[in-house]
Amino acid sequence: MNPEQAAPYQQQLLAMHATLLAQITEQRGGVSRVEAAAEHFSRRADSSAQVATERELEFAIDERETEELAMIDSALARIKACTYGECTDCGIDIAPARLHASPEAPRCIHCQEKTEHRRTA
Repeated sequence: MNPEQAAPYQQQLLAMHATLLAQITEQRGGVSRVEAAAEHFSRRADSSAQVATERELEFAIDERETEELAMIDSALARIKACTYGECTDCGIDIAPARLHASPEAPRCIHCQEKTEHRRTA
């Protein structure tokens, strides 16, 4: 995909990146991840089970947010390298409908399904 064709996707990816960063900042009340965790886990009134559950939830959310940011950054790097829109596994063009729905998608539907099947197997 040439840079002119990729421009709308790039704008969408940049907006997604900014939105996700704003969401992360809002969830943490404008403090860093370390500060939020320290404050959150220093409360003594909570039971250890409650603290453990909340910690696992926060770790899962942090992991998902980090994964989303990495996928967006990777898609922006593919735009820069002029490989955006090509499946990273098989090299065929990713359907425009897929890119419109999920502009950070690195794989065509077929390869994504194979990847997900391997994860669950």
